Amino acid sequence: MFKIAIPGRLAIFLLVFPFCSFGQSYPSRPVRLILPVEPGASTNDILTRALADRLGKELGQRILVDNRPGAHGNIGSAMAARAAPDGYTLLAGYSGSLAINPSMYPQMGYDPDRDLAPIARFSTVPYVLVVNPSLPANDVKELIALAKAHPGKLNYGSAGVGGTPHLAAELLKLSANIDVAHIPYNGGAKSIIDLVAGNVQMSVTGITGVLSFIKAGKLRALAVTTAARSTLLPDMPTAIEAGVKDFDVSAWLGIVAPAQVPEPVIDRIWNEISKVANSQEMKDFLKAQGAEAALMRPAEFRAFIVSDRNRWARVIKAANIQGE
Repeated sequence: MFKIAIPGRLAIFLLVFPFCSFGQSYPSRPVRLILPVEPGASTNDILTRALADRLGKELGQRILVDNRPGAHGNIGSAMAARAAPDGYTLLAGYSGSLAINPSMYPQMGYDPDRDLAPIARFSTVPYVLVVNPSLPANDVKELIALAKAHPGKLNYGSAGVGGTPHLAAELLKLSANIDVAHIPYNGGAKSIIDLVAGNVQMSVTGITGVLSFIKAGKLRALAVTTAARSTLLPDMPTAIEAGVKDFDVSAWLGIVAPAQVPEPVIDRIWNEISKVANSQEMKDFLKAQGAEAALMRPAEFRAFIVSDRNRWARVIKAANIQGE
């Protein structure tokens, strides 16, 4: 009798999906999709539930969204990282949990590179730079000039320390070499209320949350933060067009799995997500939420996560930002 050595990854593969029709037989039961944020009206919650509903129909099984908030996304993400690599537990990963947190929290309970396998980036949410109309700045150049003339005197509000809006504003400060004070709030709505009231002077925030104020003249938009213009504000220049080099910022959402999930399962999920994201119905839904379909395949998504993490690590170090 003789024995054949089977590598660890292949052994798991064969145990979970014996013999041949791995991708074809998946899924044979409902799939749990961990979302590491509070249930409710957050953009990540809305988009994840919309994706889960439509993805479940494509896969022929229910996708059960399981909100596991806490520790800025680390609790739910660690739970997903420790799950069995069989494709029946997935994670809705986003810019905070996969790209920002590693530089903010030394002990997260998981390593995004080692413990998670990217499947697809699904969507992005562009931001807009807005100011209170009382501020004598009608464009980005005037805002930068004003900040340089009065270092440390201007301030900006954000939904809290370490979020993408906070880091986007810090990136703007670094790129433009300006000194503007940060006023963190416990939630984005509070910061916008104070911005409209003039208690803070500027913010980098999601477009949909301030679009009505912009149209009503209660806030002045100066630029969108993405490399391409937003369909929600098609006449608004990008920060790059306004002269801020290499400034391309958006929040993003994607689906990842525990490491060592079999490739045929990853391929199956990717194929169905791409169908959902490319449908006109989903594109219209995303636009209504201030988001855009932004598909990336597994390898591309993995490289993007690393690149985004490196970018935010530089910003966090330069701004000396500490996790709360």
